[in-house]
Amino acid sequence: MGMSDYYKDLRDKIGNQLIFMPSVAGIIRNDVDHILFGRKHREELWGLVAGAIELGESPAEAMIREAKEETGLDIIPERIIGVYGGEERRYTYSNGHQVEYLTIVFECSVTSGELDQENDEMAELVFIPEEHLPPTAVKYPRHIFMKANGERAHFEVNRE
Repeated sequence: MGMSDYYKDLRDKIGNQLIFMPSVAGIIRNDVDHILFGRKHREELWGLVAGAIELGESPAEAMIREAKEETGLDIIPERIIGVYGGEERRYTYSNGHQVEYLTIVFECSVTSGELDQENDEMAELVFIPEEHLPPTAVKYPRHIFMKANGERAHFEVNRE
């Protein structure tokens, strides 16, 4: 889908300036527990299935929508693995747009659908074992990729 009308209108007003963006990301595993990563068109680094939460949309609804748009898969968010934000979650897109993500990371299960290898959002989709994680455009703590990451959601606190 690309950028929503809301973010297009915001960008028309403020240009490339840094904006705060509530978002979701999913740890989507296959039947052998490999994690789904995608590489967007014209991007070198990998990423999780992820995207912005739109106005009027709950985080879980955003995760379901993003998974369908980016992969063709129908998923269910099972639990929150972690919540992340701050300067380390800043990213500049190739068009110069700057964002600082506040990301809710969900553990998700696939309910149906076929992996769509040819779509407008992703150039490549691949399931990767957690011991061979690729470099990602947005940094996440390694903890979230481990199958045995505990029952509680993880978050970071900078205590200087």
